[in-house]
Amino acid sequence: MTQKKLNSQKSEPSVEEDLAAFGRDIEALRTQIGRVIVGQEGVIDGVLSCMLAGSHALLEGVPGLGKTLLVRTVAQALKMEFSRIQFTPDLMPADILGTTVIEESDDGHRRFAFRPGPVFANVVLADEINRATPKTQSALLEAMQEHSVTVGEETHILSEPFFVLATQNPLESEGTYPLPEAQLDRFFFKLHVGYPDRAGLHEILERTTQEHVPEAEPVLDGERWIAMQTLVRQVPVAHHVRDYVVRVVEATHPNHADAAAEVKQFVSFGSSPRGAQAVLLAAKIAALFDGRFAPSIDDVRASVLPALRHRVLLNFEGEAEGVSTDQLLDEIMGRLPESAA
Repeated sequence: MTQKKLNSQKSEPSVEEDLAAFGRDIEALRTQIGRVIVGQEGVIDGVLSCMLAGSHALLEGVPGLGKTLLVRTVAQALKMEFSRIQFTPDLMPADILGTTVIEESDDGHRRFAFRPGPVFANVVLADEINRATPKTQSALLEAMQEHSVTVGEETHILSEPFFVLATQNPLESEGTYPLPEAQLDRFFFKLHVGYPDRAGLHEILERTTQEHVPEAEPVLDGERWIAMQTLVRQVPVAHHVRDYVVRVVEATHPNHADAAAEVKQFVSFGSSPRGAQAVLLAAKIAALFDGRFAPSIDDVRASVLPALRHRVLLNFEGEAEGVSTDQLLDEIMGRLPESAA
């Protein structure tokens, strides 16, 4: 073996080194976010999981819980271009994507020119996304899936990495529109943002009612984030773990032979294959968060609710009975054996 090859082998980082670097970077990011956001560790890790998977997050909660602040803080801790879109009933698709205008040059010639909208950024905050009409909500479909925007006959490619971090109020709130199923399916996770506990509320008041409000400092750039996304895709998965993901998703289909009685009674449509992809990628990320290079069935179980709760659609009877998809998914995981018979 030549000296050149030996040097090349020595320069390549090992799996242990990659894991250690990944852990250090995630911890640095959590630290900066934690300077601003009190508690909500599960929601923070959920948002980071969506971004590490190269996908998007939907945060749901009543107003005033810090959903928008959380997204802004994540963007501050990353050296990436950030933009915010405030969704309102009068917002139009062109306000998001951009539009073609006529420009006149100094010599009097006129030409069509594209003016990019706020979606042309790395981190896009879609604030209160369900306050816009379904027509405007659907303007994000191509951007979220293909990372491109088509206006007229011209397609514009978005810069990488690209994430949509959306917030929404509960559907029972006044002036909201439900998101189309096709758009819901493009969100990697749907995360529920809850109320802080007593100690957390004390800490929030302490931080936000003083003269100086803490802010996050940028610690990671887009190039490093893409490298971390690549590491996620390299994590190997044992066959029995992947098989468990497949059986969980199959169990959400009401017409499947092994579906539980509750699923057959209350579910209209089960999870799509995109849901299975989300669960498996999330399990890989959970393993990396824990310093492991192989996901377990416990990692899968921890990923099922945020990955599938918005992909399992209840029928009229399920809605009328007040059944939640979280309850059904818990039932499925409680009954499903770890290995196939």
